[in-house]
Amino acid sequence: MAEIKNLDPAFQHREYLFRRKVLKLFGGAFHVYDENGNVVFYSKQKAFKLKENFRIYADEGQTQELLTINTPQVLDIGATYNVQDVTTGEAVGALQRKGLKSLIRDEWTFLSKEGQEIGKLTETSMISALLSRFINLVPQTYVVLTNDIEVVRIKQHFNPFVLRYTMTISDKNSVDPRLLIAAGILLAAIEGRQG
Repeated sequence: MAEIKNLDPAFQHREYLFRRKVLKLFGGAFHVYDENGNVVFYSKQKAFKLKENFRIYADEGQTQELLTINTPQVLDIGATYNVQDVTTGEAVGALQRKGLKSLIRDEWTFLSKEGQEIGKLTETSMISALLSRFINLVPQTYVVLTNDIEVVRIKQHFNPFVLRYTMTISDKNSVDPRLLIAAGILLAAIEGRQG
C-alpha cells in the first residue's frame, strides 16, 4: 500500500464497505465501514448544487472532517474532482471522470497532486456495464489499475434499496488511499443518481 506519513488510521484498512440509501430523495448520505463493521467515514451530499462538493468525516456526528472532494466545473459529465486532506491542508490529487466513455462503461483516471496520471478505475465487463444502464439490478464490478496491474477491486452487492460496494485493496497498491476513499464515495454518488 502507498506509504504516507501521519496518515489517519481510518485510511489504512484493506477492505471497506461503502453504503448509500438509493431512495433518499434529496442529496445523499454515505457510510463507509471497515472490515469489522465500524463506521470509519461519513459523507453527505447536498441536493441541488451546481458544483459537486463532498465533505468526508470520521463519524456520522461530523465532528472530525478528514477530506473534501470538489469540482470547479458546473454539471459536467467529464468533471475533475479535486481531493484535499483537511487535517494537513495538502492537495492529495484528483479523480477525472471520462465523460463520454462513462456513458457506456464507467472510467475514471486517478491524478497525482502534480496532475500526472497514476491509475485508472474502470468497470470490468462491457456487457454488465451496458445492462446496468438499462436494468438497475445488474451488480457492477470495478478495478483500479496502475501500470496495467490490478491493485483494487470494487464489487457491488445486489440490493434494489441500498447501494453497497466492497472495496478490496491489494498489497501492490500504490494509489494514495485517500484517493481510493474519494473514488468509492464518488462511485456511490454517481451510481445513486443513475439508479
